Amino acid sequence: MNRPSNLTLEEEERLIEAEFADVLNGYLASPHRKKVEIIERAFRFAKMAHKGIRRRSGEPYILHPIAVAKITSQEIGLGSTSICAALLHDVVEDTEYTVEDIRQHFGRKIADLVSGLTKISGGIFGDKASAQAENFRKLLLTMSEDIRVVLIKMADRLHNMRTLSSMPASKQYKIAGETLYIYAPLAHRLGLFPIKTELEDLSFKYEHPAVYERISSQIKDSEAKRLEVYSDFSAPILERLEGMGINYEAKARVKSVYSIWRKMETKHIPFEEVYDLYAMRIIFDCDDPSKEKNICWNIYSAITDIYRLHPERTRDWISTPKANGYQALHLTVMGPDGNWVEVQIRSKRMDEIAEKGFAAHWKYKIGHGDEESELTVWLRTIKDILEDPNPNAVDFLDTLKLNLFAAEIVVFTPKGELVTLPQHSTVLDLAYALHTQLGNTCIAGKVNHKLVPLSHRLQSGDQVEVLTSLNQKPKEEWLEFLATAKARTRLRAALRREQAPVIERGHKLLSDFLAEGQVEETNEVITKIMRYFHITTRDQLYLSLGSEEITLDGYVLKDSPKTSPGLLKKIFRIGTSSKKENKEEPAAPPAPVNPKEVYELELDGDHQNFTFSPCCHPIPGDDVMGFINEEGKVEIHDLTCPRAQVLKATYGPRIVATTWKRVDRPLPAIIAIDGVDRHGILQELTQLISLQMHVDIRSLHIDTDNEVFHCALGVLVRNADDVKQLCARVKKIKGVQRASRIDPAKEE
Repeated sequence: MNRPSNLTLEEEERLIEAEFADVLNGYLASPHRKKVEIIERAFRFAKMAHKGIRRRSGEPYILHPIAVAKITSQEIGLGSTSICAALLHDVVEDTEYTVEDIRQHFGRKIADLVSGLTKISGGIFGDKASAQAENFRKLLLTMSEDIRVVLIKMADRLHNMRTLSSMPASKQYKIAGETLYIYAPLAHRLGLFPIKTELEDLSFKYEHPAVYERISSQIKDSEAKRLEVYSDFSAPILERLEGMGINYEAKARVKSVYSIWRKMETKHIPFEEVYDLYAMRIIFDCDDPSKEKNICWNIYSAITDIYRLHPERTRDWISTPKANGYQALHLTVMGPDGNWVEVQIRSKRMDEIAEKGFAAHWKYKIGHGDEESELTVWLRTIKDILEDPNPNAVDFLDTLKLNLFAAEIVVFTPKGELVTLPQHSTVLDLAYALHTQLGNTCIAGKVNHKLVPLSHRLQSGDQVEVLTSLNQKPKEEWLEFLATAKARTRLRAALRREQAPVIERGHKLLSDFLAEGQVEETNEVITKIMRYFHITTRDQLYLSLGSEEITLDGYVLKDSPKTSPGLLKKIFRIGTSSKKENKEEPAAPPAPVNPKEVYELELDGDHQNFTFSPCCHPIPGDDVMGFINEEGKVEIHDLTCPRAQVLKATYGPRIVATTWKRVDRPLPAIIAIDGVDRHGILQELTQLISLQMHVDIRSLHIDTDNEVFHCALGVLVRNADDVKQLCARVKKIKGVQRASRIDPAKEE
């Protein structure tokens, strides 16, 4: 490839040395011990190893590890060991050097970090799922030994996102989707809030470029007015703080583009109605951590003397910090313009922890404090997730997201012990969190002294007593309402102990059946059988066979001495009345799809070169992606569909960039309409849509509550522009306050 900006080799060399000098200068300005010699050696080693290699953008490859090292040092705050690992993180993967070479030159610690950051080939999820989930699993395994692995990985991902424009569209979708689904929530969980925000915004920029540009422009256009409003709001607060003699910094923190868009989507409101575009942040100086709490509450008191407090939106994360160590006092007050404004109060120490997460904890840690125990608990949760012996790629990532990235609740035992659990946890989750035997023998619970079933979902602040019985046995149906990885892992282990003989019998039946048909027992064959029976795990398959819920009445094709997995449906009949053997010849396979090219979507009469996914309802004009399903067909998903996020994070090589080419058939959409009820409004609404706009109404559901009505309107439209025009016309009807398109699959 060409050198960037047509630089000569000498100019490139000067650029590389200047970029590394920037890393070194930032490190020398940090409070870390000055181990310059080993960093310089790591740089020279990486530079030599990557010599002659270029990135897709055309720049020398070594600029990438230098950039990752700079983020690791200056944006996350790590020291020399991590900087060296960042400089060397791609050497083992992309060159002939091995982890052992790194160990000999730089020692065990750096080599272990590099090993943890090196991708692996193959994996436990099979060929159909990409190695992404397996790589992430390996990353977490290494992280449970050294948290710095995932912090450096965050720096690597951030730089890749900053330079994503050089990638083809299909890669952009895959990387942006994976980032939004896994890495942004993980950055949040680690307390890396600026990185989390940037990852979200960059992912959003590549998934929805037009919307990103529009909201960015709206933020810029409203800046002058916003500054004026902030100035009016902050002036009396700043005056009061000056009088209190506090050294502080106050600033307006503007919501990110992604956060604004999320609010617009979930609340179905335009940009102009997002009133909490900014929050005020007050950061004060305090050399004595024991005085921080009092200063926070003194500032709180001063603000609430000036403005009216929202009673339900005060968050005290000083007394009870978040699991990632975040501490601050948040309050929401009514500003002079009549809108609610959030104010965040924290010390400089709290602010650094909020900006740099666990990396900043080490700077402030004295001995073994609360942060370490919280980190230990979190890493133990990761190990619980990784203990599942037969993980499914999508289930693994779903479990990970549910347990590591979900909001948290805090409950109390009858003795007053505090237990932190993921949101949506049940009484049974708490029982397993306290002790495996408590979970296995749990029969019910008492929440705030009231008897509740095992499946009762807990709320933050609940006092919970677990009730047990020696006669209780673990039940498989419990899996349907458990939320935590620990509970699921412990329950599955208990069930396996009881089901082991039946599972073993089922496995033998299947092995004998395949041997008789001369079919090798491979992962691909087992996966096809599981898919045929709509079973998700091997143990479930063996258990169903062993307990005779399903049976195999087998025969082999005499003219096929070595039957291929593709003919598996012809090998066996299903010995259950609920299934019938498919005697029809399979349809001709669709033409192969090249995931590296943009796929043009066509729907014209009987011709349709894609399928709609059942989980979302995109129409022409929506940002959509394609997914090559098991039949080789392109299945389209709205880019904001929750399922699409999972697919992008799990099956990267099967993601296809798509564009709408020709769709000549109207497609369904749902419009939510809210307004003030009056006589004749429904007739006016239906006449406008059917008679004036000539739009077909497929369904109409209206609920009224006193003078307010809520309407869900199903229509057939050609594209997203039709929906916008329809909503604009509907909003002009007297009494209608809001009209916007919704997707029930994405409603929270």
